[in-house]
Amino acid sequence: MSANREAKIGTDSSGLAIEIIGLSKAFGRTQVLRRLDLSVPWGQVLTILGPNGSGKTTLIKILATLTKPDDGLVRACGFDLVREGQSVRRTIGVVTHDTLLYNNLTGYENLRFYSQMFGLDNVDSRIEVVTKQMGLTARLHQRVTTLSHGLRKRFSIARALLHDPIILLMDEPETGLDQEALSFLDDIISGASFPNRTVVMTTHNLERGLKLGHRVAILSDGIVICQDSVDQSKASAIRHTYLRYVGQDR
Repeated sequence: MSANREAKIGTDSSGLAIEIIGLSKAFGRTQVLRRLDLSVPWGQVLTILGPNGSGKTTLIKILATLTKPDDGLVRACGFDLVREGQSVRRTIGVVTHDTLLYNNLTGYENLRFYSQMFGLDNVDSRIEVVTKQMGLTARLHQRVTTLSHGLRKRFSIARALLHDPIILLMDEPETGLDQEALSFLDDIISGASFPNRTVVMTTHNLERGLKLGHRVAILSDGIVICQDSVDQSKASAIRHTYLRYVGQDR
């Protein structure tokens, strides 16, 4: 990990990129997350599976500091998400169902705006890198409103990569992507372009989750019902648990 990336990390010495202890979240009377415990070591990909309403998106939003937890400890890069949110946001890249793009701006103008928000140097160089990663070079100067859903999603992923985050949070990032874009995405998640990056990704695709993840966590009704490393000897048990709880959502 380079010196500038080390500078982004807090004082935590546990070896964990993300640590969650007793996380709870409710919206009104609906309890979405229930005393959830989860951890992600540095450089690993955690795939989160679960049915609609299991709490996957809420968990990503809390890790992204877009939603505050009701209870529990949540740390990313050694920073407390509640008390040190600004420091956390400098270390993470976020892809959600909302592209967070301005429709009346071009792709280039959007990426330049976010580059300035992060105070990046060599802005055009970074834009060139991330758009090449997502196969967007030829689309840079089109207005977002003229782009297909899949191309907007590609720009959303490029936006999340601009500041070279050491943690990448992705909520069903494959949605709307064609096969070419999925190939680009797989390279990003698997670490081909950044071997030390930690990724937390939700998906409904079990086989994709097993292929890309070092670890898998299955959520049901706001509780982690299974959390294990992914290897050939455990894949069958993970599939069985997944199908038992969420097979109807494949």
